[in-house]
Amino acid sequence: MAGGQDEAIAGRDDVAGHRGRMRAQFRRSDGAALSDLDLLESLLFVIPRRDVRPVARALLARFGSFGGAISAPRASLRGIPGLGETAIDALKLAREAALRLAKEEILDRPVMSSWDKVLAYARAELAHGDTERFFVMFLDRKNALIAAEERGRGTVDHAPVYPREVLKRALELGACALILLHNHPSGDTTPSRADIDMTRDVAKACATVGISVHDHLIVGRAGHASLRALGLM
Repeated sequence: MAGGQDEAIAGRDDVAGHRGRMRAQFRRSDGAALSDLDLLESLLFVIPRRDVRPVARALLARFGSFGGAISAPRASLRGIPGLGETAIDALKLAREAALRLAKEEILDRPVMSSWDKVLAYARAELAHGDTERFFVMFLDRKNALIAAEERGRGTVDHAPVYPREVLKRALELGACALILLHNHPSGDTTPSRADIDMTRDVAKACATVGISVHDHLIVGRAGHASLRALGLM
């Protein structure tokens, strides 16, 4: 019995020592030098007295990246052995922090001159979803962001969009221009015929009251497509 207790204590000491070294590494660069695996493991330190690196590896194997792991649905995360609700909460807190930072980078700023930050926000919000979601960025007369809102959520290959509802919300917010965003969970960002038709329907509805649609971005895990750049609007 004593031998088993000694091994358990040694195991706890090894975990504590490893976590101490990881925290020291984090502080030296504020996290910039950490890999995706290291970042996930550090978030999982909310699980006490356990070697959580295997859990972090399982997350990467299942979801492909740090962003994929923190963006995964709770139901999918619950399928990872060793991952309880407290740890899932930690992952979701990290995602929410990333989203808020990305949104702050474009809030009250002319987005057309900060296009890289628009793309960063679009990817943070949509790149890792497993169902289609449709967002609208509402802009003022200086093209500064008023709000970014989800206006449709659907299945793996379709999200319902109602042009009159988009226009109604734009008028409520006093928007002068819009940027449309949605994701393709398949990863293929090629616009579908339905994507093109919907974009033109929204643009036509908005044009009746002088509201412009600057672009429609389709986001996937590995990149994005711009309907404006493709000459489709």
